[in-house]
Amino acid sequence: MSTENIETVGPLKGLIVADFTQLAQGPWATQMLGDMGADIIKIEPKKGDWMRHYAYDNMYPEGESISFVSFNRNKRSIALNLKDTEDKKVVLDIIRKADILVENFRPGVMERLGLGYEDMKKINRGLVYCSSSGYGATGPYLHRPGQDLLAQSISGTAALNGVKGQMPVVTAVGQADLLTSLFINQSVLAAIYSREKTGKGQKIEANLLNSVVGFHIQEVTAFLHRGSNPEKSESGIPNPWVGAPYGLYNTNDGYIAIGMNSVQRLAQIIGLKKYDSEEFASNNVIESRDEIRFDFDAVFKTRSTEDWLNILLEEDIWCSQVNTFDEMVEDPQIKHNEMIIEIEHPTIGKVKTTGFPVWFSDTPQKIYKAAPLLNEDADEIRKEFCD
Repeated sequence: MSTENIETVGPLKGLIVADFTQLAQGPWATQMLGDMGADIIKIEPKKGDWMRHYAYDNMYPEGESISFVSFNRNKRSIALNLKDTEDKKVVLDIIRKADILVENFRPGVMERLGLGYEDMKKINRGLVYCSSSGYGATGPYLHRPGQDLLAQSISGTAALNGVKGQMPVVTAVGQADLLTSLFINQSVLAAIYSREKTGKGQKIEANLLNSVVGFHIQEVTAFLHRGSNPEKSESGIPNPWVGAPYGLYNTNDGYIAIGMNSVQRLAQIIGLKKYDSEEFASNNVIESRDEIRFDFDAVFKTRSTEDWLNILLEEDIWCSQVNTFDEMVEDPQIKHNEMIIEIEHPTIGKVKTTGFPVWFSDTPQKIYKAAPLLNEDADEIRKEFCD
């Protein structure tokens, strides 16, 4: 799908991004920039982004990776060999006109290719150059492979999750990857703002490990203050620092989520007299949290989720249903927010995916292009960037 006749819109319209990223952390970052109107030039190896050859559940509709399609809309693709002299000239032409460059090769790769920041700032003084890695550009883990599961494990995230006495649990979603995407976005845009004042670009370094540690600011600060690891719950309360009644409970047809509410007040509403006393007025009872949770769970099992929501929301209790994906996409608030969209892919046809999560009043953005086929936009990009 050529973009020659498509005018990008959004608050970042006019910004050009040279996108050297692969997998998830970099591509989702640049996709969000593209969703907000930036022109994303995806510079891929001749065989394509690694994610073109990997897919969740091995889903390849019409031969296209569902994972690649998820992270690469609103981009144009050109396949180039960064070690080839002629192809490298094309790369340099793109970088000369770019506002932002994002790459997530292992540390040192871009420098060895002659595309490191020190070289690139000589040809483009205003370039904002972002490198993203697993653990950082220096240090004892420099040569280790960096990946989401590994960053979650090193950061202590896995040790926070799960049930006491059982194996640590990592999140199913790539938390380290996607958090790093968000940090990349805010950082490159901050650097663009700085450039407006100084006329100079700069280098930014992000990494998976720092992102996920930084995300756990409250948990790490609490640990540093107390000086010992938190004890996980035996009954499955999802946060080791939090007490009853916080958590998920069984109903007779599913689950219900209960936020931070007074144990006493909740007990009064559901008829659990054992906890109807000032002793349990707190919304964060730590000492007997597992016993409380088991007792509440037994009562919640007696009614349906919808019944409990009708009862509890009437009393302004913090609670919600626990949706599966099929329930989530039909959820009335999800529909109202237009978070499930449909776009046309050149080979797959109609692809349903998630929409852009932020709304702009004065610079509305749009999803105008599905993930590109490999090298799909090469002629158009060469004409536009190369003499």
